[in-house]
Amino acid sequence: MQLSGKTALITGAGSGIGRAIAIAFAREGAKVILNDISPAAEHLAHDLGGIFLKADLSDPEAVVGLARRALEHGPIDILVNNAGLQRIHPVDEFPEETWNMMIQVLLTAPFQLIKYTLPGMKQKRWGRIINISSLHGLVASPYKAAYISAKHGMLGLTKTVALEVAEYGITCNAICPAYVRTGIVESQIADQSRTLGIPESEVIEKVMLAPAAIKRLIEPEEVAEFALYLASDKASAITGSAQLMDLGWTAR
Repeated sequence: MQLSGKTALITGAGSGIGRAIAIAFAREGAKVILNDISPAAEHLAHDLGGIFLKADLSDPEAVVGLARRALEHGPIDILVNNAGLQRIHPVDEFPEETWNMMIQVLLTAPFQLIKYTLPGMKQKRWGRIINISSLHGLVASPYKAAYISAKHGMLGLTKTVALEVAEYGITCNAICPAYVRTGIVESQIADQSRTLGIPESEVIEKVMLAPAAIKRLIEPEEVAEFALYLASDKASAITGSAQLMDLGWTAR
């Protein structure tokens, strides 16, 4: 199996993309360490023969604790920074405490986990860092200032780390999907419906999928298979990249 003998730490593994990645990696022989605040991740870890580590990534000290507890199980070979959240506000009404919390979860926590897991990867001279960014790491939409700022920042972090660690056999890449069928997207549909004053069906048709060439949501398993490829030795020549899964959004 592609990932036999590898240990993978996956954040936000209780649902959506993180859950799909955990299942795919375990299927390919990886020992999976699942992080989330949801009991669903604990149940999944049990089903996969993995490890569950609860930690709230909005707390910087909790992130440090997560890294240390994960490393008690040995070096991390593959880090998947997937945990996410979304809040919709106009910029002039965006609560500063919400901004700070989102930047911590979406950008600072990934930096912290990269910082603490890199030494083990360097020692083994092999590692894979996969950051789940977004189409919105490359383009913007209204009312998502914190999310878009963090996802743009994640691409800068991805490129910088890739340049620093290439000589150690470590790659660092970002996956940038358009809208994926997850709980976060479902909540965005409801939020945008309220903000824009239109039915939820019109949010999907006129906001989410309007710029896309392929008119459908992406399934979490599709992102997981892409992550699996980036984690494998087959992708050893790919680093510092923003891998688009955008349904043709940016082809215009």
